[in-house]
Amino acid sequence: MKYYQDITVATGWILRVIEADGSIAAVTILRQPEAGMEAGISDAVCRDTPLLLEARRQLEEYFAGLRAAFSLPLAPEGTDFQKAVWRELENIPYGETRTYGQIARALGNPKASRAVGMANHKNPVAIMIPCHRVIGADGSLTGYAGGLDKKETLLRLEGAIQ
Repeated sequence: MKYYQDITVATGWILRVIEADGSIAAVTILRQPEAGMEAGISDAVCRDTPLLLEARRQLEEYFAGLRAAFSLPLAPEGTDFQKAVWRELENIPYGETRTYGQIARALGNPKASRAVGMANHKNPVAIMIPCHRVIGADGSLTGYAGGLDKKETLLRLEGAIQ
């Protein structure tokens, strides 16, 4: 069974958190409150489960600057390569960034920076799997599914940029 909750965080953003089989399967930044079905809830039930309540608590702490890492079971769906990229993203410390090329090299495939970018774009668990911490080789903020303004806000929150 899938459950979801829409959570309004300190930035005013609405995050849709989806639980499936006892793990967080998705965190999506909604563009507007009514934008429901495109965010994966067609077969989910809105409910306060213990896991979703804990996710809410941890997200609220993160946006209040009180939490640097999440301790929730995550189960994003993707290809083996995407999952490898997402695991590598979880190794980027709070307040730091990496380039797409650095992630590709860490995976043992230095020519895969474009593929890393595509996997980053497909990350279903935004914020908790910190794809916002990946930047261009020249230090520019590039490619964030939630929008570059959101990426900039998250990096400023973490102190990774001024």
